[in-house]
Amino acid sequence: MTAEDNRTIVQKALAGLVETGDVAALGAFLSDDFVHHRPGPTTRSKAEWLAAVGTAMVALAGMRIEIHHLLADGDRVALHSRRWLPDGGPEIAVVDVWRIGADGLIAEGWEIIEPVARAADNFEWWT
Repeated sequence: MTAEDNRTIVQKALAGLVETGDVAALGAFLSDDFVHHRPGPTTRSKAEWLAAVGTAMVALAGMRIEIHHLLADGDRVALHSRRWLPDGGPEIAVVDVWRIGADGLIAEGWEIIEPVARAADNFEWWT
């Protein structure tokens, strides 16, 4: 598969979820052995992550998303977005990196989330 094919897979997977709120739309694009990684020791299997996404989607109904970058290189696709949480929740910056397996399904995902209002706190260590 080309990098562009992989970019399209991620785009379709996320569009299905965001547009419909249907976790099954996302699940169809994940391999059975999918692993979702977060900072620290937390990783989730496909079933665990889809359950967490399903729970989150209820609270996030009405979230606005603005995609700034959707980049593909080989089997990796990176997505950088800003999201405005509903009901006056914080604005967050999110970076996701997805790895597409040989079967054309998403095999792994990594995610970093940062509240935009607190982003300046992270500048102290390198200024």
